[in-house]
Amino acid sequence: MTRRTFLIQNTILMSALPFAAHAFDPKKPVFGHNEKRYTWDKTWLDVNKTLPGVKDCHEMVLTENGDILLLTNDTRNNFIRISRDGRIRAAYGHEFPGGHGLTAGGVKGDEFLMVTDTETHRVAKTTLDGRIIRTWDYPAESGKYQTEASFIPTETVVTPDGELYVADGYGEQYILHYDSEGHLKNVFGGRGPDPEHLDNAHGICIDTRNSLPTLIITDRNRCCFKRFSMDGRYLETISLPGANVCRPVIRGDFLYAAVLTSGNTGNTNTGFVVILDKDNKLISAPGGSVPAYKNGVCMESYQTVQLFRHPHDVLIDEDENLYVCQWNSGHVLPVKLSPYV
Repeated sequence: MTRRTFLIQNTILMSALPFAAHAFDPKKPVFGHNEKRYTWDKTWLDVNKTLPGVKDCHEMVLTENGDILLLTNDTRNNFIRISRDGRIRAAYGHEFPGGHGLTAGGVKGDEFLMVTDTETHRVAKTTLDGRIIRTWDYPAESGKYQTEASFIPTETVVTPDGELYVADGYGEQYILHYDSEGHLKNVFGGRGPDPEHLDNAHGICIDTRNSLPTLIITDRNRCCFKRFSMDGRYLETISLPGANVCRPVIRGDFLYAAVLTSGNTGNTNTGFVVILDKDNKLISAPGGSVPAYKNGVCMESYQTVQLFRHPHDVLIDEDENLYVCQWNSGHVLPVKLSPYV
């Protein structure tokens, strides 16, 4: 798909939306609210004569040298390495037909990646060039799984001392905690109606914005994040009505997330991005409605401009640029948004 075709597709009116999204004015491409407003860098990636083919772009991380590493579910090139100025440095990897979650760990010179694969039902630790070091298959030892097919991991996070948390977001909704040797240590979450239960535990991160680190876990079908202690105790719910959020990403004092679709109406192509402050208050929604609270309760968010179709992850670099990759969106590479000043 050409860039021109992508732009045309992303400016079509969406009459099916309860709050109709509209095409943005290319003369004033400013998105977001309050101190988190952005312009769309339309020329990013134009330095490349050709672009690698992809199916869906799922998640991104920054390497220690500042490159963006993108995970796709296309076995022609599961990994695409992109410089921050938009140069495709490499495309490689053929092992992950269901490549979904991507997490970076280690230190410069000894970096590694954690990849979840929803088709092979496993988690893999790899080198930066995609070579598999170790895999974790379905956790039969937990007593929660009868078959491999019921384990469909979507995300991981690694602690500084090497412990691993796996979110089974498309499977049984458990969070699996492994020690630094890779042995199962704890299991929590799972399906159910209570606050400690999860429904589409799509993403997970460690929140280091306060003195005591905690876990923030996606509950996408309930349009919220849930906070847990590192040993799996439920602490609170961060409600974001209308926002089917993907994984939480912490940068400085802010929490960012891609919103795959708006609400539970069944509408598609309705995504946007949310940005929360240190108090977990929604302050900006690039591509979405103005954040609003009534009596301290967050009001429903929805797409207002068709900048994205199905945004799946957001990455923030040291200059506060946003990179947003998308699932099921015409095989496009990430969109770049730059801070509006």
